[in-house]
Amino acid sequence: MKKGEIYEGIIEKFDFPDKGTLVTESGKITVKHALPGQKVSVMITKKRGGRLEGKIVEVVEKSPLETAEKPCVHFGACGGCIYQTIPYEKQLEIKEKQVKSLLDSVCDSYEFEGILGSPQSGGYRNKMEFSFGDEFKDGPMALGMHRRGSFYDVVTTTECQIVDPDFCEILKASKEYFEKLGLGFYKKMQHTGYLRHLLVRRAVKTGEILVDLVTTSQEDPDLKPFAELLLSLPLSGRIVGILHTWNDSLSDAVKNDRTDILYGQDYFYEELLGLKFKISPFSFFQTNSLGAEVLYDKARSYVGDTKDMVVFDLYSGTGTIAQMIAPVAKKVVGVEIVEEAVEAAKENARMNGLDNCEFIAGDVLKVIDDIGEKPDLIILDPPRDGIHPKALGKIIDYGVKRIVYISCKPTSLVRDLAVFQERGYQVEKVCAVDMFPGTGNVETVVLLSKGEVDSKKIRVEFSLEDMDMSEFQDGATYTQIKDYVLEHSGLKVSNLYISQIKRKCGIEVGKNYNLPKSEDSRQPMCPPEKEKAIREAFKYFGMI
Repeated sequence: MKKGEIYEGIIEKFDFPDKGTLVTESGKITVKHALPGQKVSVMITKKRGGRLEGKIVEVVEKSPLETAEKPCVHFGACGGCIYQTIPYEKQLEIKEKQVKSLLDSVCDSYEFEGILGSPQSGGYRNKMEFSFGDEFKDGPMALGMHRRGSFYDVVTTTECQIVDPDFCEILKASKEYFEKLGLGFYKKMQHTGYLRHLLVRRAVKTGEILVDLVTTSQEDPDLKPFAELLLSLPLSGRIVGILHTWNDSLSDAVKNDRTDILYGQDYFYEELLGLKFKISPFSFFQTNSLGAEVLYDKARSYVGDTKDMVVFDLYSGTGTIAQMIAPVAKKVVGVEIVEEAVEAAKENARMNGLDNCEFIAGDVLKVIDDIGEKPDLIILDPPRDGIHPKALGKIIDYGVKRIVYISCKPTSLVRDLAVFQERGYQVEKVCAVDMFPGTGNVETVVLLSKGEVDSKKIRVEFSLEDMDMSEFQDGATYTQIKDYVLEHSGLKVSNLYISQIKRKCGIEVGKNYNLPKSEDSRQPMCPPEKEKAIREAFKYFGMI
């Protein structure tokens, strides 16, 4: 089997989030964006050792699971949703099985409570970051989500099913307005153009809407007519703020160099479980408000009795969990790296009449040593890549009897759970919560308790063939380093380049990781500008 060859077959094994396995007479091919039971034609795109990866050339036959009555018209082209053609009950079954399979790979004995569904399977998202671009090279302007598998192409998603119709109305009106005005979109390679993103946030409970147009500073048109247009739209919700954010960074992420208010205010309010939250454009807040109530209610049940306890809420965002625990705790200390979110958390606590919450702005790894109090209980809600290995060690060193871990990526979760168990914690209970219907993502809540390490009770098994062992290296993961470099320098770097610079810096690299297959093999060497960017990332993550 060679790179470029095409094979046809049925997707059999199916792993989180949408990674299928095509079994052929010649071998197994890992295929992304596949569904179980699909008959597909696949081209081999990568061959490394005995592992083969491929991409779908054609779906020859649909999966027997694809029986949804009215899937999204953008399905297939848009990269946002993979499960749209599968009825919601079947989506839950798939996610439950995937989470359980991952947990079973590292945990022997625990209570699995299955999966809780989202109260809404459609129109549930309270936030969308739409991108300006073109649907194909040099094509007309598009506004929506990135095309599946593409860093550049954009699909105009005027009938998206996972948002309220208000989002689509705002998207359509914005696209038509700027098309008529003749303003161009930002081109990532040339670094020229004006329009970058359209950020829309809408509260489910209050119906308040915040719109933020993100552009470069390369042009300076009068945007008041744009604001007036949005205010004239027949929406079911109410626009409370229209903003203009300037972003001249090279990376594709939504960054804030400066924000002007075109109308109203730069925040909106949402309500969860009887509490009120003020949310700004870039502060973290769960994207499924009703689903968040299910998630946090489950987390609160795992937390249990907190009377006279000091609780640490690490990676606290706008302090949602902290404020739900505060009424029944002695004190809650939240740590969050986004300063804007911390300020919002402080204001939310005051608004909800909670005076026993303290919120600290900073990286958990760097500030955890400076917190005066010692926790009795810890709640963790880290980003998708999980907990930094060094921060994880510091968290475990507190030795608290109970830890509640909320994860939005089960593969990162099981990696961290293996470490927790090796250090004397036991997994007591686990429950999956579907916050992202139509997509392959899922949240998981875990209750860990402090116990003695017993080799008879802890089974940690990893297939070195199937796993990227770079995740287990000291310091940041390869993905975290790539993301940091892209965000801060606009450069894309490979695992190969990172491993090369690791060796230069004397950082241990997996024995066989990215080594040439033979002594006379030639490998591309990391360019100087990328080496500099990688070294800056190493410094940021405390690796050098």
